[in-house]
Amino acid sequence: MTEESPRQAADERPGLRADCAHCAGLCCVAPSFTASTDFAVNKAAGEPCQHLRQDFACGIHDDLRGRGFPGCTVYDCFGAGQKVVQVTFGGQDWRRSPQLAESMFATFGIVRHLHELLWYLTEALTLRPARPVHGELQRALEQTALLTELGAEVLPELDVAGHRDEVNALLLRTSELVRAEAPGRRIERRGADLIGKNLRGADLRGANLRGAYLIGADLSGADLRMADLIGADCRGTDLSDARLGESIFLTQFQVNAARGNVGTQLPPALLRPKHWAPSAAAAPSPGGPR
Repeated sequence: MTEESPRQAADERPGLRADCAHCAGLCCVAPSFTASTDFAVNKAAGEPCQHLRQDFACGIHDDLRGRGFPGCTVYDCFGAGQKVVQVTFGGQDWRRSPQLAESMFATFGIVRHLHELLWYLTEALTLRPARPVHGELQRALEQTALLTELGAEVLPELDVAGHRDEVNALLLRTSELVRAEAPGRRIERRGADLIGKNLRGADLRGANLRGAYLIGADLSGADLRMADLIGADCRGTDLSDARLGESIFLTQFQVNAARGNVGTQLPPALLRPKHWAPSAAAAPSPGGPR
């Protein structure tokens, strides 16, 4: 096992980051909201949020959490919003062309799924241990990118689930290759119920946490290098001082949903959320059972 990072190249992914200035508020219209701890109101799919301005900006953007909309600060479209507006619909929007609204909202959901796959595939190609499957990963990346360029009349007919299954097989192989370099026994907790668990300081190097429920779990100070976190539910997870810099398949969506601090080590492609605590001592203790 080598101590060098499993990543071998720069990992920027500019086209897979939300660019709200070139979108049309699609995430504020297309999905439905249910009044909860994440959203202060109910909102039907296709209905504009009451705080969406005419210029497609959020009227309470600087105080979303204080106004009861933390779910909005967590959401990430992987750059699908601007892709749909600027590429698929050539710069048109649902307000000026209301006849396009239904198609635009449906297309947004599809392209978001595809862009999420592009996020994972792009990362997989930066992982040194995955070099044996880099050729297959590159072909899958190119194929997925081509799908995002299809027109709005074709995209709804795509078998997105089938394509995701094919890509996931490659991502699983990538995960196995990366996690094989972790020392000791590699923990298998795929899909595990770890809600509220006390995993403070745990050695989770090379762990398989795919789809695990980490809601409210305490992972402060945990070592998650080379751990696979694809699809893990990180709502309210305490990641203060956790070592995630070399974890794999972690997304901005998951990081935004969790709690951390300046001591949390993140992969190079992810940004530290503004709402994170400045130190472990300032972070509130997670809810749920221990």
